[in-house]
Amino acid sequence: MAAAADVKLENLRAAVDKLDQIRRVHPPSPLPLDLAARAIISENEKAGFISLVSRYLSGEAEQIEWSKIQTPTDEVVVPYDTLSPAPEDLSETKKLLDKLVVLKLNGGLGTTMGCTGPKSVIEVRNGFTFLDLIVIQIESLNKKYGCNVPLLLMNSFNTHDDTQKIVEKYTNSNIEIHTFNQSQYPRIVTEDFSPLPSKGKTDKDGWYPPGHGDVFPSLNNSGKLDTLLSQVTPKTLADVKGGTLISYEGRVQLLEIAQVPDEHVNEFKSIEKFKIFNTNNLNLALLTASGNRWVNLKAIKRLEVDGVKVLQLETAAGAAIRSDLYTLVDGFVIRNPARTNPTNPSIELGPEFKKVANFLARFKSIPSIVELDSLKVSGDVYFGSGITLKGKVTITAKSGVKLEIPDGAVLENKDINGPEDL
Repeated sequence: MAAAADVKLENLRAAVDKLDQIRRVHPPSPLPLDLAARAIISENEKAGFISLVSRYLSGEAEQIEWSKIQTPTDEVVVPYDTLSPAPEDLSETKKLLDKLVVLKLNGGLGTTMGCTGPKSVIEVRNGFTFLDLIVIQIESLNKKYGCNVPLLLMNSFNTHDDTQKIVEKYTNSNIEIHTFNQSQYPRIVTEDFSPLPSKGKTDKDGWYPPGHGDVFPSLNNSGKLDTLLSQVTPKTLADVKGGTLISYEGRVQLLEIAQVPDEHVNEFKSIEKFKIFNTNNLNLALLTASGNRWVNLKAIKRLEVDGVKVLQLETAAGAAIRSDLYTLVDGFVIRNPARTNPTNPSIELGPEFKKVANFLARFKSIPSIVELDSLKVSGDVYFGSGITLKGKVTITAKSGVKLEIPDGAVLENKDINGPEDL
């Protein structure tokens, strides 16, 4: 088995080395200008890609043994509320903030939600996008403390061009914005373990950005890390899909849902056993950013591109808020003090609500959910304006039936299956 894997890896390495030749044979490149201007895959990317595939072939990426998983203790993962409080002196706080960089992973598209372009430009509330709120937050810090906390956006070849245009709107903002691109790896044809671009698929579909764990090598390879150095969240029922920290064979590791055996998925989603989740946010302290790697786990995703079965290896790193459950203050999402329940409500919406356009079309206005414990909606359901939801509410439209919740309705601890239940 080991010999076969070695042969497979060497054949792949040779094929990847020839991809630059394919680039010259099949111009022009559909990739963004800065990517097309350089080699289609850099030497650093080749090395990273081959290393990732090598770990996959060695069996490192197999599902872990569930019986060995333990919840990290407070000695391993220090509780947030035990940390020293921030200094009260503004100048001391400024010194800390002057060492901070906020990095956001901006490589994902909103296609699964029916949107085009980066997910960060989806409207969250009152006309503000996710990126708007991030900029407002950092501007607030910079203004209050007289500091200069920069924002880094890690793009992919999918989001690079759009992001470059979008950040122009912040030119006059009190914030320094840097962008860099994460790596681009070739997808692998499972049939013969060859890179998909070598089969003639030289457009974007032949490539993929290799997950958010790629942030550290990409930050270093881009030169942004040197530039910055020279300038020197509780888990809820809504967070069950993110990665979590575990103790495994004496080490702290990140566990992603893709690694969990099917029979343990519900246990993985438990907020009792796993209280820590992956927010896809990284705040980098400049003094330590160059030396730390936070994760070493791999997630494997199998998919098809134009009917060809491909293997895509990724490396992992550790509902838009429109309701009255939160308010916006200086770009920060602040919990409504009127809610007495310390946890957020559990909200499950059917596939009819998945895409942003469909979601918005089904709500005249977002219901009040300050007193809501749980909501489950399935079927062809539409909400009027000024609706209030309290306690546990389940709304199920029968197949082929359109169910409309009228304006001003107050639903408290109700199971609704038709108009007669309103």
